[in-house]
Amino acid sequence: MALIETLDTGFGAWNPLLWLVALVVALLIAWLIRSRGESARPSGAESAKPYLSGNDAPSAEETHVGASNLYWGFTDALKGYYDRVVPIHSGILTDYVLWFIGVLALVIIMAGVL
Repeated sequence: MALIETLDTGFGAWNPLLWLVALVVALLIAWLIRSRGESARPSGAESAKPYLSGNDAPSAEETHVGASNLYWGFTDALKGYYDRVVPIHSGILTDYVLWFIGVLALVIIMAGVL
């Protein structure tokens, strides 16, 4: 048996060497495209500003979107869940590890019973 051979899964074939060759070719093409770009850029205050279709850049206060606004739809849809979970949130990593181990143990027990 060869060290690396094609694995036929019934839905296609998997050959690690072909994937590595494809990755190297893709990286080579990306490097060639990047190497043809302009390496030097003009210095100065205007060149450091972001391009916003010719408009002046707004201040940070005008563009800031708070997390409460950004995730409003998500948190509003799951309000019942968050009302129960937020009070037990301690922020201590060992508490989360304990919960993870407990749930994992429960899943293993349930898998063994079924």
